[in-house]
Amino acid sequence: MRASWKRQRRAWRSGSWRCWSVVVWLSCLGCVSCLSCSNGSLATQARAENWPNWRGPRWNSTSEETGLPLFWRVDSGVAWHTELPGWGDSTPIVWNDAVFVTTQEDRSLDLLRLDIRTGQVVWRQTVVEAPEQPPREAKRGRQKFHRLHNFATPSPTTDGETVVVHFGEGTLAAYDFAGRRLWRRNLQRDFGAYTVWWGHANSPVLFEDLVISVCMQDSLTDLGKTPARSYLVAHDIRSGRQRWFTPRPTEAQAEQCDAYTTPLLRRGENGQTELIVMGGNQLDAYDPRTGQQLWAVPRLVGGRTVTSPTAHENLLVATVGMRGPMIVFDLARPTADGQPKRLWKYDAGTADSCSPVFCSGLLFVVTDRGIGKCFDARTGHLRWKRRLVGGDYKATPLAADDRIYFLSRDGVCTVVSASARFDQLARNRLDDEFLASPIASQGHLFLRGRKRIYCIGPVWP
Repeated sequence: MRASWKRQRRAWRSGSWRCWSVVVWLSCLGCVSCLSCSNGSLATQARAENWPNWRGPRWNSTSEETGLPLFWRVDSGVAWHTELPGWGDSTPIVWNDAVFVTTQEDRSLDLLRLDIRTGQVVWRQTVVEAPEQPPREAKRGRQKFHRLHNFATPSPTTDGETVVVHFGEGTLAAYDFAGRRLWRRNLQRDFGAYTVWWGHANSPVLFEDLVISVCMQDSLTDLGKTPARSYLVAHDIRSGRQRWFTPRPTEAQAEQCDAYTTPLLRRGENGQTELIVMGGNQLDAYDPRTGQQLWAVPRLVGGRTVTSPTAHENLLVATVGMRGPMIVFDLARPTADGQPKRLWKYDAGTADSCSPVFCSGLLFVVTDRGIGKCFDARTGHLRWKRRLVGGDYKATPLAADDRIYFLSRDGVCTVVSASARFDQLARNRLDDEFLASPIASQGHLFLRGRKRIYCIGPVWP
């Protein structure tokens, strides 16, 4: 295991991560490449691939899987489904034969490993016993939780040897694949109480041997109180030791400071890997090795931010909080002050929760009320707009197999062609509530509902 980790670390440092991933997958799975929805950044290029973190191996909800299922219902097309103890909104992750997911059952915050072929729970570890969840009417200065989520909203992440979990009460912990805890700490105890209005929800990100966490929260400065810091922090994946800490002050106040987004990693044209963050009325990028800020776009004034930034090649899209404008930037063409150049903006109805996805030169979005839209990624030209069945949408769409999978809270999954004209391929439904985003791995789809986790596709041999 240690030798494997060292090889991965050297691959990151040498800029050969992509090639290293291809070698691993070709040797293990005998796969071929499929580039229809790739973004050219830190990507595996194999037909069957793992899904190691929220939004997948390219941090943008795209998959290079082919032959994915198109039709299913509760009694057909489902390889297995497994009842989950308690509930949560975290998206599951997949690495080879292991599916990992977090839950909250009463005050028990748990990490589960499931067998990918059967859905059987291989092990369940209680990471921590949580304090009582704060009431929704809590005053400013103490985080409260929206009724739609709980402590088990941040998604786990893995490098293939270690699984890192984070929970909304502050616990950050690492486990090996056998379920042994390697370390545990609490970010609230380390850096102060969370003041985010609707419950901490940011997922951790892995880079080389670092676990990077972000906290964007109410600064309380307008109340004349001791300021509450927003920050980024990195810990050693093996020991949990803090490696760097970067405060992230912005011009936002009160709820505008809050963000529930997860950073994305992108390798720039100059070979510099950027950690891109959106929230607090600001879009900015950091060096993931040191925490140093590389560039910033301030004064994107809206409100608390749920929709995460998304990158494809040299394009970056960010949505200003509270259904503000969606802005597409060209990262390869910085302005005189070092900011990425703005290409186009759209403000005639944007998503409040669901992150956009790029595929085939197009940008796909769905609003919380179920209005699906397709844009030309470089010009912003609206190619189609349709109301999707299913009512409310919170899950980020999945782009895979030249298709876009839109999953509603009511369990309706509308599948359309990744094309410039609206072409509905299928509409499927499961009897559950879905806020977690759909993922693709090993030729199957995985959907995490309020009651169960579902593996969609053929029964495993």
